[in-house]
Amino acid sequence: MRGRQLIRPTAQAQAPAAPELDPQRSAAQGDQYYELKTLLHERLIEVIDLSLLESLDPAALKSEINRLVNGLLGDEFAHAPLNRAERERLVDEVHDEIMGLGPLEPFLKDSTVNDILVNAYSHIYVERRGRLELTGARFKDNDHLKKIIDRIVNRVGRRVDESSPMVDARLPDGSRVNAIIPPLAIDGPALSIRKFSKDPLELDDLIAFKALTPELGELLKGIVMARLNILISGGTGSGKTTMLNCLSRFIPEHERIVTVEDAAELQLKQEHVVRLETRPANIEGRGEITQRDLVKNCLRMRPDRIIIGEVRGGEALDMLQAMNTGHDGSLATIHANTPRDALMRLETMVAMAGLNISSLSLKRYVSSAIDVIIQIARLSDGSRKMISFQELTGMEGEIITMQEIFAFEQKGLNAEGKVRGQFLSRGIRPKFSERLSAKGINLPGNLFAPRVLLEM
Repeated sequence: MRGRQLIRPTAQAQAPAAPELDPQRSAAQGDQYYELKTLLHERLIEVIDLSLLESLDPAALKSEINRLVNGLLGDEFAHAPLNRAERERLVDEVHDEIMGLGPLEPFLKDSTVNDILVNAYSHIYVERRGRLELTGARFKDNDHLKKIIDRIVNRVGRRVDESSPMVDARLPDGSRVNAIIPPLAIDGPALSIRKFSKDPLELDDLIAFKALTPELGELLKGIVMARLNILISGGTGSGKTTMLNCLSRFIPEHERIVTVEDAAELQLKQEHVVRLETRPANIEGRGEITQRDLVKNCLRMRPDRIIIGEVRGGEALDMLQAMNTGHDGSLATIHANTPRDALMRLETMVAMAGLNISSLSLKRYVSSAIDVIIQIARLSDGSRKMISFQELTGMEGEIITMQEIFAFEQKGLNAEGKVRGQFLSRGIRPKFSERLSAKGINLPGNLFAPRVLLEM
């Protein structure tokens, strides 16, 4: 479609004069640039037919928008003091304002960026290789940032306003988004984006990054295929969801998988997958669908495997019931710093669900449901590693007993600030090894022998 068809006829015939930059309002050169970009964006919105945007091929649309922007820069904004590089940058940024997420677009396209953190309009941080750095990008003002947040949440049918100032959402590629606005965010809207790679990490990638060893990789593959119930524990940004995605690769293709998430972010590659996502309450406070509601419903959907993106509340009870009543091979993640803390959190969540049983019975319930806890951690140098692999073995008195099969022990830092340490086998043969053998899954004979698996 040609550019003249993209322009509104009335706008082309009655184009108002472009407003002049106000030197009092934009004293600094940086402010002048953002003022010009805003005026150019507003002028472009006036002259193009927005109803045609989605019907155009993206490449053709970008070409037409670039032509229109260059035309406006040559006519109505000819007075703007911009060199060639600044004009090219302005064209790209105006295109991002119309079709994307404005100043965030370059970071979304940058494969080295893992997290994007926006603290009000003037501070945009990104994480690269485990380190946070302040960028030179910014929004025009907090209203500009709020418009971008609205664009994100509206795409997934959610809302954020004064009556509901916090929201979890996702981008089309599955990247996780959290936003919080005033009055809860005092200095202006705050936006956090956890990017997901278009090409998700595989277990071999984690081995290459030394997040675990090849021997541990074989064991993880085996416990998934043998349908053990696995709980992945770790802190914020430690890589729990990445590990969950990697483990899901070993679920056989013929099995029916049902996933339950607050904001859909899992990237399963099997075809027989049903993805369920929670729904917040509407503006009248009605219609909320919680994770517990979805877990209850998925039990009626004949799942072979249930995957819960993150256990946060009362759904822990229904998850444990599923694990104890024939849905073996379920996987879930939980926020905790140690495997023991993960069990304590799980017990607390079940208590939140209103299950009226004694503490001892509750612990027995947990110990019979969970087979393995995998502890993931983000270390001081930004690297992520599997620091503990523990098997639940039952009860001793009123305590759930566990045995650590593998561990990563940190020894210090090298001259470059990288973590030094070693992966160890504790020399304990897990009880579940018999289950693996019964299913025809044969692991190396010396896998559980006491030794150092990898030193770094």
